[in-house]
Amino acid sequence: MRPATALPAPLAAIAALMMAALAASAPAPALACSDPDDCKGLSREELARDRAEIRRLNREQLRYVERRDAEYARGWEAYDRHAYDMADYERERAEYERRMREWRDAVRRCRDGDWRYCGG
Repeated sequence: MRPATALPAPLAAIAALMMAALAASAPAPALACSDPDDCKGLSREELARDRAEIRRLNREQLRYVERRDAEYARGWEAYDRHAYDMADYERERAEYERRMREWRDAVRRCRDGDWRYCGG
C-alpha cells in the first residue's frame, strides 16, 4: 500500500521532469569579483573587463528598477483616479437617492390629498 502523500506514478514523473527542467534553466552564477580575494589572480585586462561588466549589470538593473517603479506609479495613479471616481459616484448616487425620496414623498402626499405636492 502506498502512503497517502505519494503522487501517482504519472504525476511523479511529470514533477521530476519539471524539477529537472527548472534546475537546468537556472542561471549560472555570475563570475564577478565581489570579494577582493577572488580577484587576486586576475590580470589588469581581466579586472577591467570585470569592472565593466559590473557597471553594465548595475546600469541594466537600474533601468529595470526605473521601468518597474514607473509602472507601479502608473498603477497607483490609476488606483487613485478610480478611488476619486468612485467617491464622486457615491456622492452623486446619494444625491440621486435623496431627490428620489423627496419625489416619492411628494407623490405620496399628492395621492393623500395634499394638492400642494401635485403638479408643478
